[in-house]
Amino acid sequence: MVAVVPALDEAPRIGAVVAGLLDARIAPGGPAAIARVVVVDDGSADGTAEAALATGDPRVEVVRHARPRGVGAAIARGYRRAVELDADAAVVLAGDGQMDPADLPALLAPLRDGGADYVQGDRLAWHGGAAAFPLDRFLGVLGLALATRLATGLDVRDAQCGYTAIGRRALDALDALDAPDALDGARSWQGYGYPNDVLLRLARRGLRVVHVPVRPIYAGAPSKLGWRHLPPILTHLARATLARASGRAFGASSASGARAAAAELRDESRASRAREGWRADAARGSAAPCA
Repeated sequence: MVAVVPALDEAPRIGAVVAGLLDARIAPGGPAAIARVVVVDDGSADGTAEAALATGDPRVEVVRHARPRGVGAAIARGYRRAVELDADAAVVLAGDGQMDPADLPALLAPLRDGGADYVQGDRLAWHGGAAAFPLDRFLGVLGLALATRLATGLDVRDAQCGYTAIGRRALDALDALDAPDALDGARSWQGYGYPNDVLLRLARRGLRVVHVPVRPIYAGAPSKLGWRHLPPILTHLARATLARASGRAFGASSASGARAAAAELRDESRASRAREGWRADAARGSAAPCA
């Protein structure tokens, strides 16, 4: 299991995030949940990379962008590194300390049980979670969730939650779209609309998406997602909604769709073997190197 941590100027917080991931367990008293932590430093100017590596733990590595490219680009780069490490799954936690590693078992359970390809946290489903949101964030979350439901057909209430877990089949699908030689139009959203774009892409491929409650943590930390980011995200989702309504995005098969379906069938056997490996690791009480 690889943890991907996108970070931009998070030097005061990244050390605690990394330490929490290294201590996380698949289940209470069980094996370590994370075999490798990949911090993607998105062009930070405050020593975020050095702070992430300060633990001295060999399971931690940093991938650096020379300049800020956006949180979506950082997550996509982390996913690519997870594929390079031949990970069976990956989780994403932001580097700002607003996601609790204690929620990892619940987030991973649908993947381990074979019931999901992608699991996204739902802060509104947490008891009292809605009350934890500042009003402006709460309204933004509701509006973007509605737009994402219309665009994807998925039953999602908190589309902006970046606390996610992804299985290998979905990981491979996204990695192919974000390959260096991919067409620009095929690549994932580079900025704060990335969670919405990923849900859209997964829904188009018929991959299974599950949402689980996770604890929202704010403690007064400012959000980097501002109102100025909303128009392009909403425009993207509106176009997807129109395409879905006309059947162009979710409808008839094409050559590429047939190839994707065939690839998914081939990957199913691998996913099944991965789930058996997870169960065996849990029984032995130790985690696989990068499972």
